[in-house]
Amino acid sequence: MKCYKCGRTLEPGKNTCPGCGTNVKIYKRIMALSNRYYNEGLEKAEVRDLTGSIESLRQSLKFNKNNIDARNLLGLVYYETGEVVAALSEWVISKNLRSDDNLADKYMDMIKNDPSTLDTFNQTIKKYNISLNYCHQDGLDLAVIQLKKVLSMNPGFIRAHLLLSLLYLNNGNYAKARTEAQKCLKLDTGNTMAKRYFKEAEAMLDPGEIKKEEKPAVKAPQSGDVIRYQSGNETIIQPVRSGGIKGSFSIWGIVVGIILGIAASCFLILPARIQAINNSNQKKIISISEESDSKSAKINEYSEQVESLQAQVTELENQINSFEGSNAETDAMDSLMSAVNEYLLDSENIEGIASELEKIDVTLLEDNAISSEFSKLYNSFMTIVGADLSSQYYTLGYQAYKDDDYQNAINYLTRAYSYDSTNVDALFNLGNAYFDNGDTEQAKEIYDKVITDFPDTQSASGAEVKLAEINNADN
Repeated sequence: MKCYKCGRTLEPGKNTCPGCGTNVKIYKRIMALSNRYYNEGLEKAEVRDLTGSIESLRQSLKFNKNNIDARNLLGLVYYETGEVVAALSEWVISKNLRSDDNLADKYMDMIKNDPSTLDTFNQTIKKYNISLNYCHQDGLDLAVIQLKKVLSMNPGFIRAHLLLSLLYLNNGNYAKARTEAQKCLKLDTGNTMAKRYFKEAEAMLDPGEIKKEEKPAVKAPQSGDVIRYQSGNETIIQPVRSGGIKGSFSIWGIVVGIILGIAASCFLILPARIQAINNSNQKKIISISEESDSKSAKINEYSEQVESLQAQVTELENQINSFEGSNAETDAMDSLMSAVNEYLLDSENIEGIASELEKIDVTLLEDNAISSEFSKLYNSFMTIVGADLSSQYYTLGYQAYKDDDYQNAINYLTRAYSYDSTNVDALFNLGNAYFDNGDTEQAKEIYDKVITDFPDTQSASGAEVKLAEINNADN
């Protein structure tokens, strides 16, 4: 373990750094907790408690975000549950933290060098999203069909198993819901939702529908006079009769017993059974009647929605035509993957990375018009390269500002702040560029943001002076 301040190797059993004298007692405790949660996550992953493993590994990274082993293992667990995008995000961060001798290289190459597997994962995610849309539109049967296709392509996709089990529960198909929950628990033994669905399905099934395994009859060793039966959790001991039934008295006793059993069934069991059937039918009739009334009420509601939906269809068609045949989300994904590829090939190639990122339409992110997985990957990648990109654009923008090229200065400084929202110098000089370019209203907004977001800084003081100058000029 190395000192977090000077980087010197710490001595075991000592709470101060031999190099700089810093007290590292709490630091050692934090590192120990991170390793403890990592070991806990590893143990849970080995017994396929994937949900518990993810929670432990996340806790480990909260204490030490540079725990490479924990981050790589978290990516593997995500990959095992079918969350490929989340797995790639963890491996990209791991690669950035340690570029040499990192297993994340092997994991990313495993996916990158197998296009068919990557295409399969993409198709499963698209079909899963389609099934979610069907659920929101009450097309539950279509959602079930899509989920079956997803699981045929990727049987390890836990979220698909859970959603399919939930749809079966909603449709009253409790046996299939129980089966899907069981499959999910085989993949992830600690999945709380799967346990809940399994319990709900079993509660709705009749005891006769659940097949219980029974052990065969086994004679007690060396006893010779009893036979033991295992039925569920009970052990039944039955004496062994040495001979068959003899005599007419025993035969007549059996006949009388059969007659009495039939009579008891007719007079005791059958009426209760008939009454239960009648009650069940009555409940079904009431349910059908209520459902009919509900559907009648919904017809009017649906009629009112038709015009609204038609207007939405027209609006969507206009939006589609505005794209002029291009797929904005696909283009954005291609540009992001190209930027990631540039980074993996040469992390110092800031110009190449920036060139690819500039192709992404950031309005898609601002308007939430793109998938959440893309947003997560984009934000994770910007965490890695945003500061370097911001620094490069700030240098270009500040030079343009000094050369009185205010329009280019505004463009460069805007880019610099968009890549790193903590770059107060870029924001302040952006306000100066607007001010010197004659756009005082925009300059005032920028100066207000500097004062609000970065109080007690030199830039905030400068912004206050500039605002006072603008206000005096207005008066």
